[in-house]
Amino acid sequence: MNNGGGGAGPAAGRAHVVAVAVVDGAATFELAVPCEVFGTDRSDIVVPWYELRLCAAEPGPLRTSAGLTLSTPFGLEDLAEADTVVVAACPRRVQLDPPPGLLEALRDAHARGRRIVSLCSGAYVLAAAGLLDGRRATTHWMNAVDFAHRFPGVTYDPSSLYIEDGTVLTSAGTGAVIDTCLHLVRADHGSAAANEVARRMVVPPHREGGQTQYAKPLPPRARRRDESLGPVLDWARERLHEPLTVARLAQQAHLSERTFARRFRDTLGTTPLQWILQERVRLAQELLETTDDAVESVARRTGFGNAANLRRHFGRLTTVSPQTYRHVFRHRLSTAS
Repeated sequence: MNNGGGGAGPAAGRAHVVAVAVVDGAATFELAVPCEVFGTDRSDIVVPWYELRLCAAEPGPLRTSAGLTLSTPFGLEDLAEADTVVVAACPRRVQLDPPPGLLEALRDAHARGRRIVSLCSGAYVLAAAGLLDGRRATTHWMNAVDFAHRFPGVTYDPSSLYIEDGTVLTSAGTGAVIDTCLHLVRADHGSAAANEVARRMVVPPHREGGQTQYAKPLPPRARRRDESLGPVLDWARERLHEPLTVARLAQQAHLSERTFARRFRDTLGTTPLQWILQERVRLAQELLETTDDAVESVARRTGFGNAANLRRHFGRLTTVSPQTYRHVFRHRLSTAS
């Protein structure tokens, strides 16, 4: 994941408007996820919650790929007025020849500083609008060769679940749409809010690794019955405040250090120590949002030991200091209430 700057947010006290451009034959699941995340009233978590608008990108009636008829009371003229514009996965005809009106509306929204998001094959539309030129982007791994060939000006990344480059985000396919939408909630309202949405959806708040792990079968050693690292990851998350080493994790997994490290990378696409660092930073984010603990206390509770270590690693992964992060999200919560 490549974190960049977000777009202009809504005024204090106003709901963040998410506009989803809808075409005929839109993929049902990829369209349903933003409806679930942003369209369900979750004002018991954050006030105000999002306002979802389904915008017809072409003349109706519009149906999903499964034949469900959609009610789209908004149109392309409403996209530029939204805070976040989403283009969900689209059928092949739209990938090859997007509606000109939709391309123009996306360019207008981008020029106004709106956050633009594509889900799965929606990246074709963003690329056709010229919004991905010179940027890193991703889409479903099955489209990798075709997408890279059609849009040579885009730095295509086949491995990421989602990529944020400035005010433009692109995601991989299907399940990665959930990761992307939760990332948007996390960026807007903090980790605690995103984690609560994930709990209600019964999905992980953050998945490790990239889509490469799904693009091809794992090697034979990764298909053995004792492959699952889930119990070890859960065990480690409960002990982030303790010293955690590869040797200790390998012992918990009943594997040699070398085998464990290799299997960890094969499965999650990162090293055990990097994964621990990321988990500690995520825990620190939640503590900074939800408690009044001093930074020194947060550092101890997350296993960084002292405030200096926390500041160094937190700043490297989030680009801001713990104090700045706390101020931003505390301020958002206070202005929302």
